[in-house]
Amino acid sequence: MEMFKFAPVEFDLVSILPVLLASLGGVLGLLFEIVNPKKDNGSIVAVSLLSLLAAVAGVVYQFSLVDVARETFGGMILIDRFGLSMQLLVLVAAVLSILFSEAYLRAKRIPFGEFYPLLLWCVVGGLIMCSTQNLLMMFLGIEILSIALYVLAGMNRSDDRSEESALKYFLLGSFASGFLLYGIAMLYGGSGSLNLGDMGPAWLAADSSIRGIMVLGGALMLIGLGFKAGFVPFHQWTPDVYQGAPTNVSAFMAAGSKIGALAALWRVLEGISMYSQIWMPALTVVAILTMTVGNLLALVQKDVKRILGYSSISHAGYVLVAMLAHFESPVKVGFQSMAYYLMAYTLMTIGAFAVVALTANPNRETTTLDDIRGLRQRAPLAAGALAIFMFSLAGVPPMSGFFGKLLIFGDAMTANLQLLAIVLAVNSIISAYYYLGIAKAAFVDEPAEGLVPFGKPLLAGVTSASVICAVGVVAGTLLLAPILEFFTGIKTPIATPPKAAVTALESTVAPGGS
Repeated sequence: MEMFKFAPVEFDLVSILPVLLASLGGVLGLLFEIVNPKKDNGSIVAVSLLSLLAAVAGVVYQFSLVDVARETFGGMILIDRFGLSMQLLVLVAAVLSILFSEAYLRAKRIPFGEFYPLLLWCVVGGLIMCSTQNLLMMFLGIEILSIALYVLAGMNRSDDRSEESALKYFLLGSFASGFLLYGIAMLYGGSGSLNLGDMGPAWLAADSSIRGIMVLGGALMLIGLGFKAGFVPFHQWTPDVYQGAPTNVSAFMAAGSKIGALAALWRVLEGISMYSQIWMPALTVVAILTMTVGNLLALVQKDVKRILGYSSISHAGYVLVAMLAHFESPVKVGFQSMAYYLMAYTLMTIGAFAVVALTANPNRETTTLDDIRGLRQRAPLAAGALAIFMFSLAGVPPMSGFFGKLLIFGDAMTANLQLLAIVLAVNSIISAYYYLGIAKAAFVDEPAEGLVPFGKPLLAGVTSASVICAVGVVAGTLLLAPILEFFTGIKTPIATPPKAAVTALESTVAPGGS
């Protein structure tokens, strides 16, 4: 009977407290919608925000408890500062998206209370993706997030573009999920484990045929996650879905879901780092194409949501540069640049989508550059916030977007990835054209004649969300060092080992060192 004895599994409920709180908020919101359908979503909004803010508090509390990475729930959950940082950003993206959602949904005449539970379950999926290196749990998180997003993208059933975006996203997303599953199966077959932490020892013990299976499995997973993150050449769905989906959904999709996908990609690259000499050149090409294609295609767009869609592609390329710098030189380069940049990107992008939401109307929503012309005369606070977002996205100093790009540029140079650093700098210059074009339309151009005034609830909701995001963008510059320290626990904003660690290392290799 000894063979049937199992070691007890540790269950640390605190580690999954954010997931539990977000799930509870989704269930309660759905129950409120059943009781009071399509009338007053105030209680659903309140429950959703309270559950998300409580989850934020839970993540912040765990930062004080985590010194080293640890696993719980039998290796299904991994708690470390990277995962907590990404979880915090996903939660912030959801909170900011909700701030203007109710006014927007009312203006569009799609006041479905189901939006909020679905968004919270997107958050649940994203939180799981950030906090696991178990491939089965990772796939579960991806599918929870994706299935809810498929529904959210098609919420506006009176708009053909919304239904088209949902169908396109569903079909291509399902195809990408197939790549992920095949990749997981091959990595499991080659290593005998679903835990990414076991891939290294399995690689060392494997023969050439098994290693070939593991390389193919890693490649298929990178393809699937490349679709979720919007990398070129898996990016074709991004501008169409962002344009067709409701603007508040596009806002979360561009920030929250992208953060989850990038966090999962980080975990996979960490797990298959033993053959980085194989995937590093391929992902270098992908990063160059993603930055360049996203920016060049954005130059010719006239719809603001499509511009922001292509912009999100290029920014995914910038974050990929930060990842590659880390895995090329893990001792010198941490994840703080990636975390800081994603924080700034979340504030800039959701704030920009919030301002675009001012164009909402019950019929076909128009979000062209002409529709935001003269915005400073109609909504001066929102227009001012939009200008801040555009300058920051373009990397104009001293905005937080500039410092985020500067940190990634420094990481690339530290890791001897000079080509990626140069391409990043050139693409930042290219992107200034269309970002400043949006700012010009809002501030310099005169508004078209016959425009209907913005509704007061919509204007109030959008203004509050955009101003909060703008304040965050500016605060990100003023609090650069404390933010980096919060994410990493290291009292230096420089991507190098602390001086004490260097001194200790030198003492161990010096004559007489132990």
